[in-house]
This record gives sequence, structure tokens and C-alpha cells, in this order.
Amino acid sequence: MSTGTATGTLGALGGSLIALLLVVALILALAWLLRRLPGASRSNPDLRVVAQIAVGVRERVVVIAVGGQQYLLGVTSENVRLIDRLDTPLGDPPRTDFRQLLRSTERAP
Repeated sequence: MSTGTATGTLGALGGSLIALLLVVALILALAWLLRRLPGASRSNPDLRVVAQIAVGVRERVVVIAVGGQQYLLGVTSENVRLIDRLDTPLGDPPRTDFRQLLRSTERAP
């Protein structure tokens, strides 16, 4: 086997390995993105998150809807606490589909 053939084989193998790593990285990035999208894991339509806001590194205040009632919860990495039951429910957040979300990120600088 000549040196030119060995170099060509190693170059092709290296290129294939880089392409494989890029595909795996793309799959992992898309999986991460899908977990972060709002409404990506709707398993129960009777229980949903209406609104949430981070108040610390691992602390959140969350409004959930259960049936026709809404509850304000404090969520930390260690527990979940009921803060209050909302007498006046919050409105539903506007729904955006993935196509609109993708277009809005493409326009951003």
C-alpha cells in the first residue's frame, strides 16, 4: 500500500467521523431545544402551565390551570408550594407555532 492511498483513506475516514459527530451534535441540540419549547410536552390537557417566571437561579413562580381553576405555585429545586388560589384567572398565553418561532429567530440579528 502506498503512502498516497493511506493518506487518502485516513482523510476520508476523518471526514466521515467529523460528519458523524456533527449529526450527533445536531440531534442533541434539537432534543435540547424541544425540551425548552413551551408546550412541547403536553401530556394532560386538564393540567397546564399558564405562566411562569424565574425569581432566582432555580426558583420559579408558576401559575397552573387544573380544570377551570388556577393556582399560584412557588417552585424550587427541593419542593413545590401552593402560594394562592387565583380568584381571577389569568388569560391564556398566545399560542405560537414552531414555524412562527423559527421565523422570529431568523429575523433577529
